[in-house]
Formats: sequence, C-alpha cells, structure tokens
Amino acid sequence: MPFYPATLPDVTPSRAEGSPAGLPGMLAVRTADLSWPARPGGDGRSALVAAGKIATGDLVVFFKPVVIAPAVVRRDGRVQAAGHPADHARLGVAEDRLDALAGQPGVIGQIAAGLRLAGKVKGQARRAMTTALAIRHTLLMTLMPGSDYADVTQALLGDLAAVPWKRPYRLPTATVICTWREAVGPEPLEQLQDLVLAGLDAEHREHDYRAVRVGDLDVCSIDGSLTRVPDSGANREAYGSAGTADDSSPYPQVRGLRLSHASTRATLAVVTGPSGAAAGGSRDKGEAEQALLDRALKDYPHVFTPGRLWVMDRNFPGVPRIARMLATGTHVLIRVKDGITLNRAGGFLADGSYLATVTGGGITLTVRVIEYLVSVAGADAPELFCLITDLHDHLTYPAGVLAAAYHWRWIGSETCLKEAKSAISGAGPSAGPMLRSQSPRLVAQEHAAWVISVELARATARAAAAIAVPARKGKRAGQPVHPREISFTAARRAVITSTGAGAATESLPTVMITANRAAILAGVARRRVSVDRSRHRDRKTKARPGFTPGGPAIPTITARAQISICRPAAA
Repeated sequence: MPFYPATLPDVTPSRAEGSPAGLPGMLAVRTADLSWPARPGGDGRSALVAAGKIATGDLVVFFKPVVIAPAVVRRDGRVQAAGHPADHARLGVAEDRLDALAGQPGVIGQIAAGLRLAGKVKGQARRAMTTALAIRHTLLMTLMPGSDYADVTQALLGDLAAVPWKRPYRLPTATVICTWREAVGPEPLEQLQDLVLAGLDAEHREHDYRAVRVGDLDVCSIDGSLTRVPDSGANREAYGSAGTADDSSPYPQVRGLRLSHASTRATLAVVTGPSGAAAGGSRDKGEAEQALLDRALKDYPHVFTPGRLWVMDRNFPGVPRIARMLATGTHVLIRVKDGITLNRAGGFLADGSYLATVTGGGITLTVRVIEYLVSVAGADAPELFCLITDLHDHLTYPAGVLAAAYHWRWIGSETCLKEAKSAISGAGPSAGPMLRSQSPRLVAQEHAAWVISVELARATARAAAAIAVPARKGKRAGQPVHPREISFTAARRAVITSTGAGAATESLPTVMITANRAAILAGVARRRVSVDRSRHRDRKTKARPGFTPGGPAIPTITARAQISICRPAAA
C-alpha cells in the first residue's frame, strides 16, 4: 500500500533523508481506494483496507497512524489487530525522560515484569489492565487534577482503544482500576521514584544549570510542606493532622521534606512522614521537618556534596544536625530566628560579616554571620535577616552574594512546591483533599507517583530549553534559554496531550516517534514565562480564595530589592 507524506510546517516535521516513505507524517490514501473488507453481518469490528495510487486532484483521506500490529483476518473478511492496547501505550515525552533518568530503556516494563501482584488480581489473563498499564495510569493521574479515572484512562490509551483488536477491548472501570492499584501497591512506584531522583542528582552534577552563582557552588534548598489526604480512618491513624492539638483538622496530612535544586526546581530527594498525632493514640505527635531532615541525611547521603550550598529557613535545624550535615562535606546557609545566641568571635570582616560560635546539644560550631536589611522602592522590610554559614572565606563568598542567594530559597522551595501542587486537586486552603487515596498504602503509591510525574514534566521543560531558540529582543535577547524560563504548566499539558495524541504508541517506527517528540518539545520550547521581574506584594494569602475579595486589591510593586549589609557603626 503506497503512502505519501503530507508535510505541514510546525505540525508534521519533514521526512528525514533515507527514512521509509511517508514517515514521519500523516498518511494520505484515495477515498476511492478505501474499502470495507467484511461481508454483511458480523459485529462490524474491522479496519478499512486501502490500495491504489493517488493522482493530483483525487479526494484523499488524511489520517494518522495509531498502531502497527500483526493483522488478524477473520473468515468473513474482517481485519483486526493482534495483541493488547497495553502493549503499545506509553507516556509520550514523559516516558522518554523517565527512561533517560533511570538509565534503563523500558524501565516501567522491567519493573512490572518483576512484580508479584497482591489481592484479587492474579495478572495471568490480559483483559482490561496490565501491571505496566496500571503503573502508567497512576503516574498520569497525578498530573490531571479534577479528572476521574475514566478521563485518565482515555488520555492514556487515546486512539488505541478504538482499534479493532482481536479480543474486544473495553476501557476499565473505576472499580477495576482501584483493584489494580491495590494489587500493584506502593513498592514499584517507590522504586521508580528512587531511580528518578538518582537520575536527577546525576544530571545536575553533569550540567551547569546555575541561574544563581555563589562561587563554584550549586545553590539548593530544603523546605517542608503538608499534603492533604482523604479523611478515612486509616489515613487519620497513619498521618494525623497539623494545626490543632486534638487532631480536629478537616483532613489528615502527610508532611513532606523536599531537597531541590534552586535554579531548576528539580527535586533531588524527598522524605515523608506523619504530620500529627495518631487518632488511636499509637503516636503522640507527627514528624517535624527536623526529624525528616535526619532521615534525608540517612537515606540520601549522596546529595550532600561539597559542591552544594543548602539554603534553609528559620525552622532552625539545631547545632547537632548542622554538624552532621557539615560532616558530609556539604555547605549550609541558614536563616536563624530571634532567640538563637550567637557569640561573636573576633572583629568584623571587610564585607560586614563576622565569625561567631553557636552551641547546642553539647556541640559548638564556628559560623560566619551575615546580617542585612531589605528595602523595596524605598520601603524597608520590617525585619532583620540574619544568616549563618560555614563558608568563612569572605573574599570568595562575599556577604552580599550570600544575602542575594538566600532569596533563592523562595524560588527553589516555595515556587517549586506551588508548581508541584498545581498538578493535584484541591491545592487551596480548605479546598479539600489533594490526593485521592483512601488508604495509607495507596497514599504512599500516589505520593511517589506525584513526585515522579512532576519531575518528568520539569525534565521535559529542560529538554525543551536545550533546543529553544534564544529571544530576539528583550532583556534576555541572544542569551541561552534557561529551563526555568519554560512554562511548567505548558510542559505538564504537553505530557498529557502527547500521551494520547498518537505520539506515545510504542509500535510506530522510530523515526516517526522521534519526529513527533521533537515537534512536541519544539512547541513547549516556545511557551516561556518571564523571570526576574522583581515583583513584590504583601504576603496575605497563599492561594486564590473561592469568592471575590471584599476589600481593595493588594498592591503589587515592581522594583529591584536593595540589600544593605549591617556593619559596625563608625567610631
């Protein structure tokens, strides 16, 4: 059957030299050459067949290839496809990034092949679901806020569900999907999460993504957050809730601690724990961020490298914990709150900073102290910023540089978490649970899938930035496109649309898949956001309220923040 390429600029890339005829691109066949092979009767499940040659002026049907599978020709002439849709469904550009980060082509299939299912599912008969399809469904689900299981399944399978398969195929119901999620459990997603985080760590060691420079160090950030889960008895017992002493908050909450790269917002490590006391009394309190940091030091020691500077907020980790961090060879920049005693040791350095000792838990550390004020458009911030660091060399790491670097804690943690939570439902205060799962096992599964999927969207943005054309005008004209300039929302939507748009079918020729993915990344590369706008507003609320505010709008000021290092008064 002859195929002819229909090349459309910015939609279908032109055919590469030496590639099979008509690939990549849409396929064109004369309408006169389309025929229905089946004889009257039967269930009507068949594919059209085509033959003939196209001439100028012929009416043609343009269509996209969905799957390449062995034909099954029935006795009555019906043409169907052998196999199962799950054999062909993939996560589009996200699965490319997943395999690259894990260092294993087809990593989901490898994990699925070694998994022993639990519960009601035996996994021997291939019906609506397979293990690999259940894993992919859980990953995609965490990027589609507000979508039910049916919508996620439709996005995952796309046109594959419409193919006339040898065995009739129906999309799985929500009950079937829930049963499969229980059977798969959290272990394969947690294993996949570990592979992705290890790949992100390695990627950021190999590439210089720094948007902020502190000597030769990478600025990274540590911060915690709460994630609501449905208010089932099992979830409340496992996680508790924060904010009330009697565990009366509307929803239980998982406390998470993310260690992220400030310039790209990529997550390098994540640990989770309960946020409050157990409803049944088996746990008096939750795990604070300090305890989670202890677990991060134990579970992810490889991320605390000498080439990284970890920025932390006023939730003071304590001297013994800082000492354990510094023992790994890494560096810290920590804001301290009022009440922490710093005993100055010596005079002021040339940049206004000074050395001091801080004591706690029987341990004394010598740190360098930077104190400064911030003013915006002539108005001073109503607080003094006091930072401590183990970087004693004021020539290599001036106080002004470190003070400016602390601002990236908001970019590396606060913005990072807001981006991630935009991918799950009910992210506003009192807006309902963020995750869907009713049991702690499935919460652990969904949380790991959420971490993975968000990082795959960010990895897609980094891949798009690598091929993006620099701006021709504006403040970044001619400069390479940094990953943080690519819209996270656009990358997340590209992952979803590429999954079900025919670009995620495994059986298509490699040249077609490559061209489809390249077109998707090129589209994402054009979706950019403005950075470094120096916009400031009072911190009144963290989310958009569900009703129109009654008072005046909170004013937004556009002005560069001025940092003034505190120095000793002149004699």
